[in-house]
Amino acid sequence: MKAISVLGSTGSIGTQTLQIAEEFPEQFKIVALTAGKNLDLVIKQIETHQPEVVSLADDSLLPELSRRINNLNEDSKIFKKPLLMAGAEGLNTAAAWGSADLVVTGIVGCAGLLPTLAAIEAGKDLALANKETLIAAGPVVIPALKKSGSRLLPADSEHSAIFQCLQGTPWADNARLSTGVPTPGFKSIQLTASGGAFRDWKAEDLVKATVEDATSHPNWSMGKKITVDSATLMNKGLEVIEAHYLFGLSYDQIEIIIHPQSIIHSMVELDDSSVLAQLGWPDMKLPILYCLSWPSRLKTSWPRLKLTEIGNLTFKEPDTKKYPCMELAYSAGKLGGTMPAVLNAANEKAVELFLEERFKFIDIPKVIEAICEKHKCDLNLNPSLSEILEIDNWAREEVLDYSEKKITKMQF
Repeated sequence: MKAISVLGSTGSIGTQTLQIAEEFPEQFKIVALTAGKNLDLVIKQIETHQPEVVSLADDSLLPELSRRINNLNEDSKIFKKPLLMAGAEGLNTAAAWGSADLVVTGIVGCAGLLPTLAAIEAGKDLALANKETLIAAGPVVIPALKKSGSRLLPADSEHSAIFQCLQGTPWADNARLSTGVPTPGFKSIQLTASGGAFRDWKAEDLVKATVEDATSHPNWSMGKKITVDSATLMNKGLEVIEAHYLFGLSYDQIEIIIHPQSIIHSMVELDDSSVLAQLGWPDMKLPILYCLSWPSRLKTSWPRLKLTEIGNLTFKEPDTKKYPCMELAYSAGKLGGTMPAVLNAANEKAVELFLEERFKFIDIPKVIEAICEKHKCDLNLNPSLSEILEIDNWAREEVLDYSEKKITKMQF
């Protein structure tokens, strides 16, 4: 049985991880949970999985959580109350929890960076659903992985697809995972993208795009932030940077292809011209399950893929005019150092302001480009963790400043 710590248990990745644990109770045991403010869901998760430690983001909610857990004890004499914690200390404790074999990082954004590093320092393997960990802090995370021996198992669909395809290649020396070592017999990868909410829109029509438009994904059910990233194709640009660190590839070896059906989740091209692809219904539970069960495969009762039901699989090159964020990500990745952290932070804040209707959709790439340009004179190619966190905060403040100046111009 594999013991699992779930960071972000009430989010999309967290809830699906717990569903898998319920489906395979003889394979997985949940020993640690961290969550935000959804106490009703947390209580249900505690009652079902009986973890050893639970941490909340807000310590003011701990008395209420403790009271409700005590009520559970009155109904079940065999229920053991978990250790309750909160804040950054609790998050890091859960990430490095002694009995955990694998840590699922389902926290969105740079908030997941410090607990991920805590898990790595404790020698834990990670199911990485928080792509910002590598994008913002690859120069820090990769050396930490080498030092601790921890492995990052990709939990997002595209990188999981690549990882699955590579199992049958000369690359499949598992020690190479996340070490940045060039891979023999390996030519390139092709990251597939659905095209997001605006894949059928003309570029000139994006000026009219609303929050509702941008958060209506045609294939996947995801949180608002990642759905907007899919609409701008920044999600794919960020995945390019993540793939660079995960698989030790140059940016010239990573290609993005629009695949509207989201059935092929990514492809690997080998030196002999063979192309390997991983196919499946657009369901995040499959890559999460593979992270949890790797290197084994578990038999599921999930719907089987029937290509005859799909009929056609189509592909096209992405329109750089419609998706300028893609090129911004390639440029930031090639510059390296602190630039990907600036790109990621500026994007997070710009999307946040767009969701608050303080930006138009077409403003997102404009502000990201402006912040990245401003950072070029201060680019740090070998940053420390503290420097990455500092530059992350700087970029967010710059986006706010950009927003306030934009509003001021509109008023006069």
